[in-house]
Amino acid sequence: MSTPHTTIVVPTMGRASLHVLLDSLARQTRPVDAPVILVDDRPDPGATPIEVTPYDLDVTVVRSGGGGPARARNIGWRHSRTPWVSFLDDDVLPDDDWYERLAEDLAAVEGHDVSGSEGLLTVPLPTDRRPTDWERGTAGLETSQWITADMSFRREELSRVGGFDERFPRAFREDADLAMRLGAEQGRVVTGRRHVTHPVRPADDLASLRQQKGNADDYLMRAVHGPGWQRRAAAPVGRRWTHVALTGAAAVAVAGLVTRRPAVAAVGALGWLGGTGEFAWRRIAPGPRDRAEVRRMLLTSAAIPFAATWHSALGALRHRGAGPWHGLPELVLLDRDGTLVEDVPYNGDPAEVRPMPGAREALDRLRREGIRLAVVSNQSGVARGLITPDQVDAVNARVAELLGPFEAVYTCPHGPDDGCECRKPAPGMIKQALADAGVAPDRALMIGDIGADLEAAEAAGVDAVLVPTPVTRPEEIAGAPRAAASLADVVEDVLRGAR
Repeated sequence: MSTPHTTIVVPTMGRASLHVLLDSLARQTRPVDAPVILVDDRPDPGATPIEVTPYDLDVTVVRSGGGGPARARNIGWRHSRTPWVSFLDDDVLPDDDWYERLAEDLAAVEGHDVSGSEGLLTVPLPTDRRPTDWERGTAGLETSQWITADMSFRREELSRVGGFDERFPRAFREDADLAMRLGAEQGRVVTGRRHVTHPVRPADDLASLRQQKGNADDYLMRAVHGPGWQRRAAAPVGRRWTHVALTGAAAVAVAGLVTRRPAVAAVGALGWLGGTGEFAWRRIAPGPRDRAEVRRMLLTSAAIPFAATWHSALGALRHRGAGPWHGLPELVLLDRDGTLVEDVPYNGDPAEVRPMPGAREALDRLRREGIRLAVVSNQSGVARGLITPDQVDAVNARVAELLGPFEAVYTCPHGPDDGCECRKPAPGMIKQALADAGVAPDRALMIGDIGADLEAAEAAGVDAVLVPTPVTRPEEIAGAPRAAASLADVVEDVLRGAR
């Protein structure tokens, strides 16, 4: 069986279950020879590093800074370089033959118009008693569509749509949103044969109350996918309007008390008590009905309608008019002289390389996000006989030594009159960089300091930003579609999602 061309990405908060997962991957019936990227999403930069050395796996750990599962997964897949990306949650337990079945699942869809392949999932419930409300809720994952607890996507498809929508801050709806944008409704996400177990995580008494924040995310789904999204995603409609009615009844009761109208207060109070009692019983009846569960259900059933209504209102306001997700560029192309380093005309001496202020820090911010970096530089000094190709290479090596590694470096050795396709403002180098990286033009960004950089980008269909220097002509600045004071400012805009 051929090696699956995939990278396994696991977003994690460093829970103990992560090590159970890694131990399972290390003991597969078929050794896992795919790279594994752990995305540490803990917000504390001083957190104890995740220990991965005991496991016989090719593991890389990257940090995401606590941005949530959508952002963590995006950083993970952008760091990958394989045709497929296989996402696993850090609290699932793969079967011993999971990796072998994954290889079969991915091989089965080669040559087909398929964006993704999802695995089978089981939530074990207690056999000696009825399940609690929390356990029943977790068991709903078994019938949920397109969840990323075990999901593989073609990398080029993730790039095409910008990956996960990071406006979903929780592990809720972000997976269905991505699948729908990738054509899951048209059968482009299929179910494979691999299998994982999803144990029920421990939860405190208020866990179900905190889950009501997801009501806000439903309004983002509505804004992006339209009012019929729940039917198309086979997502339960829930009790939102019942919760609104209960909240209204409570408001009527309070208003009656404040205005000293006891009849109004009584009607509101009876409505609230009756509705809350019905809601609580719906949750209590299927469960174990022990004292702890009944207490928990009564407490949260009284509070959930208010929380659900509040978060629904916030979501409706926050996501009103929300447009489609674009995501970060996957490839940033950079001019060298005047953009990354000070412009020393026809420089062939590595000792003369001086980085632009803040360049290293700005580039490292992009690298941490998994964004690829490539240099595209005119070096007509070679054609003029002023420097040699070896000197160009030596200067480029010094640039990388000072500013960090680049995915690729492209140079044009021709002169202005040679009629080549690579010298900017011709788009040859940019097109070659896109082809080598397998990145579409609309997923890339060019940063340069003169008009030729922007003209080359435009000819290649790539967005561009001008960072002027004293040698940039005024008409180039006036004609630039976008300009910024420094490379650091461009990077700040990129990471904020400015397009």
